[in-house]
Amino acid sequence: MENYYMDTEHEKRLTHLMQEDCTKSGDIERISLFYIIAGNEGLYFKREAIYDFKEHGIRNCMETDCEIFSSGLQSLIRLGFNLYNGYRDKNMTPLELFWNLDSKNRQIAQNAIGLRFIG
Repeated sequence: MENYYMDTEHEKRLTHLMQEDCTKSGDIERISLFYIIAGNEGLYFKREAIYDFKEHGIRNCMETDCEIFSSGLQSLIRLGFNLYNGYRDKNMTPLELFWNLDSKNRQIAQNAIGLRFIG
């Protein structure tokens, strides 16, 4: 997985998320979600609004806290949720997901997809 990190800070944040959640190394669905959260500083700092580390599951932030996330961050969250558990909503086409992403976040999204399906 080392080739997938965006930088050393990304690696540290992903390790922290996995430790905080006690994620097993084979839980590629959850790791894909955490990869996205760790890859974007804004998502990482708002991680508690996205994921419940005590209950070990995603929060309903796309319906309740949507306004605290930019459209690009919403796209990353949607993708992370989809990779985690198949989440879908009306904004889930690839064009809609990738349209709002800058080049760095597009790379995070592509790497997370690769991580989830290629390993």
